[in-house]
Amino acid sequence: MKAITVLLISGVVVTGCVTATVQEIRQGKTGIKSDESVVVLGRKHKTRDETESRFVDCVSRRLESEKSGIGVMSEEEFVDATFPWFEPRTAPLSTGDLTKVISEPLVSARIKDIGVRFLIWIEGTTERTGESGSLQCAVMAGGIPSCFGFLTWEDDSNYEASIWDVKSGMSVGRVSSEAMGTSFIPAVGLPLPIIAQVQDSACSSLSKQLTSFLSDDT
Repeated sequence: MKAITVLLISGVVVTGCVTATVQEIRQGKTGIKSDESVVVLGRKHKTRDETESRFVDCVSRRLESEKSGIGVMSEEEFVDATFPWFEPRTAPLSTGDLTKVISEPLVSARIKDIGVRFLIWIEGTTERTGESGSLQCAVMAGGIPSCFGFLTWEDDSNYEASIWDVKSGMSVGRVSSEAMGTSFIPAVGLPLPIIAQVQDSACSSLSKQLTSFLSDDT
């Protein structure tokens, strides 16, 4: 906790290096009309592998801001409009469960009524895969923080988006994104955080690929 406090006080954060890769598997045609929209969903049950809400929101915002003409309905609005099928206690736990839910005539009809053509189901996590070193901090006279040491860690983001066509009731493909990066905090006095924005990089690469995937009508 001391290290985090000092980082906020120092106010200097340098972005570390991140390596990101994306992969795409297409199983059907997409293409989206001006009166159709998409919604980005993530696992909402309180389990260890719950997809982070922050990442789902990030992908949704980026899709909407890519200037591709794709309409995006927020997850909250979609859950309210399809009550109770996508509430946290009853929402699908896997892509298999999702298939069963959207194949129900009442659910499918409701989703079509609100103008959603594609459901984008995201699974994955960002995890710290390694940490080494140490950082010792103390508050000196006058309230000035002082730290000494070197701390480093690695983060690994792995996410996969399955795209479902509500109109056909079938999966049309998958897009995956992986990002890895190493962060450092060297300190002799004030620390100099060099933070790898791993999750943001995974979100950016996944969103761009999804935009291309959805816009391609071939």
